[in-house]
Amino acid sequence: MSQGAQYTPGKRGFTASQIAFEPDCQPWRQRPGKPRAQGQRRHLTGQLRTGGEAIIIGAMNESDHTNGPVNGVAPDADLAALARAIRQWATELGFAALTITDADLPGASEGLRRWLAAGCHGDMHYMTQHAAERARPAALVPGTQRIIVARMDYWPGASAFPAAEALGDKTLAYVSRYALGRDYHKVLRARLQKLAERIARAVSARCRVFTDSAPVFEVALAQRAGLGWRGKHTLLLGRDGSYCFLGEIFIDLPLPTDAAESGHCGRCNACLAACPTRAIVAPYRLDARRCLSYLTIEHPGPIPEPLRPLLGNRIYGCDDCQLACPWNRFAPQSRIADFAVRHGLDRAPLTRLFAWSEAEFLERTAGGPIRRIGHERWLRNIAVALGNAPSTPEIVAALRARAGDPSPLVREHTHWALHRHGQDPNRND
Repeated sequence: MSQGAQYTPGKRGFTASQIAFEPDCQPWRQRPGKPRAQGQRRHLTGQLRTGGEAIIIGAMNESDHTNGPVNGVAPDADLAALARAIRQWATELGFAALTITDADLPGASEGLRRWLAAGCHGDMHYMTQHAAERARPAALVPGTQRIIVARMDYWPGASAFPAAEALGDKTLAYVSRYALGRDYHKVLRARLQKLAERIARAVSARCRVFTDSAPVFEVALAQRAGLGWRGKHTLLLGRDGSYCFLGEIFIDLPLPTDAAESGHCGRCNACLAACPTRAIVAPYRLDARRCLSYLTIEHPGPIPEPLRPLLGNRIYGCDDCQLACPWNRFAPQSRIADFAVRHGLDRAPLTRLFAWSEAEFLERTAGGPIRRIGHERWLRNIAVALGNAPSTPEIVAALRARAGDPSPLVREHTHWALHRHGQDPNRND
């Protein structure tokens, strides 16, 4: 989960594509035409080098009654060595951290059921599907024994115009910090694929990669794996903050697991107080229907009028709950070049972005997460932000230029904005 505003129990961010990516992992080693018998277990063979240490590793099938070491190395030691190697490979691929958990999520489905019953998912009807798979990862990918959870940081730090200054200048557009560069789905998926393929070269295993896709309780898995804890804003939060993306590899090897992380929010409610629309209705509970990230990205129709003034100049997502979090003072600057600011979106004037044609929008958002909302929603969001901007001739002229837009959605929000500036949207001068 982006981690843009998070509101679903175990579902991270705002998914751009519901695609489950499965790399070309090696099948179980077996005789041609002869399936692996139920009850067989695997031991590791072959050789893996990690650092200066040579470790015997690989995989082979043996019957259940065989418990001895393989090539002089006990199976548990082999698996521990593989886990250490996976972490090293993940670091080489730019991941900030990687942990491992089992495929159990007790109690997760009940929390989702209550959240959905309250209607907090808004128009995200896909959240009502595959509830069993969300709570039981092994039902999503049969044979799954462990889930490898990887974290990649995206905070632009000093390389971007300061978020507080961008929010404070109402003539500028504010884009959530996670969306300033390339689409994280593409970046994480490609690197997780490389990691899965490297695992497959070292040991015969079935693995499947997910990046904010398919019914996966990403935050719950990350917390159980020890990557952090669920903050009161519902995002994954660690001692180095919450500005991160998550990705998973489902694997059918019993790798050693990491301990779950306990929460460290204490009595702090900074994220609840900072939410512009009070969408965080209680600690650890967010109503998407009021969330500005949901309204500017997922919601397809008109933004509710009472919430429009609260949108401010936020045209894609909202970071306020994260910006207010004390733990984010320790957030590291991302080392991933793909997440660097593109097209000056960290300090772009609203009027300039509002003038983009659809062709310009598609060209300048290619490869980025913003493109998924389309030109119409882009203009809808900017029209609201212009309605909240200072009344200047430039801003009024920009709105008048779109007052007759072919899209009823864009026209309606543009007319609302002109009324905010005391202008008659039907005047032609």
